[in-house]
Amino acid sequence: MRRTERYRAKGGANSLWHIYRTVPFWKVAKNFVVIQLSRYTPFIPVKNFLFRTFLKMKIGEKTSFALMVMPDVMFPERITVGDNSIIGYNTTILAHEYLIDEYRIGDVVIGENVLIGANTTILPGVHIGDNAIVSAATLVNRDIPPGVFAGGNPVRIIYSKEEMEKRHEQFSLE
Repeated sequence: MRRTERYRAKGGANSLWHIYRTVPFWKVAKNFVVIQLSRYTPFIPVKNFLFRTFLKMKIGEKTSFALMVMPDVMFPERITVGDNSIIGYNTTILAHEYLIDEYRIGDVVIGENVLIGANTTILPGVHIGDNAIVSAATLVNRDIPPGVFAGGNPVRIIYSKEEMEKRHEQFSLE
């Protein structure tokens, strides 16, 4: 199971109905504006500045967010990305999920030297290990160990760390 805190919905309505009891409206409004600015700017240092300063995300040095990346609008401060990682085009990183009977909040931790392919969705409470590669269009609904190649919907390990190292050596010799 992912690392999430679970909160029951009250009052006979789904959990999203009570959204502003969960998170302040003005926080969501500010985060929305900052995220929309960051999605369209082609300047990676500007994106990192916006994420660190206004969203309180923990972003490592030389980390790159492609165009249209969508960090969590309600709890972006629960997202950590290590040094020298790449988050691919149109990736969504969620730190919350609203369900009918409950909502869940969980930290997302992306390690160092991680490559996340385009159009990937990362769910709350997931950790992605250092040097991992996640292929495009993947649903990351569980932890990814360090140094592996993973992909699919739902995510699965495609190559182990050992297989990845062997393939890397093979290509570097050619």
